[in-house]
Amino acid sequence: MKRVLIFVIQIKWIMNIEKTQGLIAAPYTPLHEDGTINVDLIPQYLERLHNNGLKGVFICGSTGEGTSLMLTERMQIAEAWTNSTPQGFKVFVHVGSNSVKESALLARHAYDCGAFAIAATGPSYFKPASEQVLVNYMAEIAMAAKEIPFYYYHIPGLNQNYLSVIRFLELAIPKISNLAGIKYTHEDEMEFQLCRQIAGGQLDVLYGRDETLICGLALGARGGVGSTYNFMPELYYSIIKAFDKGDLEEANRLQIISMRVIQVYTKYGGISAGKAIMRMLGLDCGVPRLPVEQLPSDQEKALFNDLKDTGFFEYSLK
Repeated sequence: MKRVLIFVIQIKWIMNIEKTQGLIAAPYTPLHEDGTINVDLIPQYLERLHNNGLKGVFICGSTGEGTSLMLTERMQIAEAWTNSTPQGFKVFVHVGSNSVKESALLARHAYDCGAFAIAATGPSYFKPASEQVLVNYMAEIAMAAKEIPFYYYHIPGLNQNYLSVIRFLELAIPKISNLAGIKYTHEDEMEFQLCRQIAGGQLDVLYGRDETLICGLALGARGGVGSTYNFMPELYYSIIKAFDKGDLEEANRLQIISMRVIQVYTKYGGISAGKAIMRMLGLDCGVPRLPVEQLPSDQEKALFNDLKDTGFFEYSLK
């Protein structure tokens, strides 16, 4: 009887989840040339993203080099992003780390700052042996900020946590009262779609692959988180618009531009390329933090030329 009661309470919470509509950028963390964080750039960064139609940010994740930052730095960054957000602009704070206690501290701090939601990846060193262990780990983090939504961040390509997300959700729903959804950054489209069906389709399952956004749209996704949303949101909103009109030929044409840009982005080092691109667009996010290396000046020039060939600048951040 007790288990049934808990489950009913959880379903009530799920029914009230606010599903994300539109694009959420995964921002780069601005650093000075000496490697210290540059929070002074964040208000300008936020304004540019908001003015270009982004619906929020997912900070201190993979793109934001969150696991390379100190606890105090992550707190300062969360404070800067939540300090002056426009009404309706969502700040998701990634709090995942290899220490569940550190993650819980970051979660509580995010709540105190006024963040919309928290999210966490599984640990990447000592990995959970089962979905139940992963649920227990996430529950401790989520309960530190139980007043706001919690998202499980699934990105096995980086942290090697390949446990079943479907099983995770089945076990997590009765245990994590503020579970709101998932940031799903993986290539298993079937698992993504099945996650969307759990709990009567009430969870907010965010699509995390910019290069195949059109696939997510076909599966019913209406909210996505991505790195390249930082610097070409117009392209992705054009994909969504064409898809919603039923013009799949145009949506595919635009998605191919995205794929070509991402090929260039990957060729020049991902985060290293992203920071160079943001500098080209007037937001100098500085250097990456080791072990990610800064792109040499000759490579930045080559990156610029390769981007021109993709049609990138027609859709770049205004």
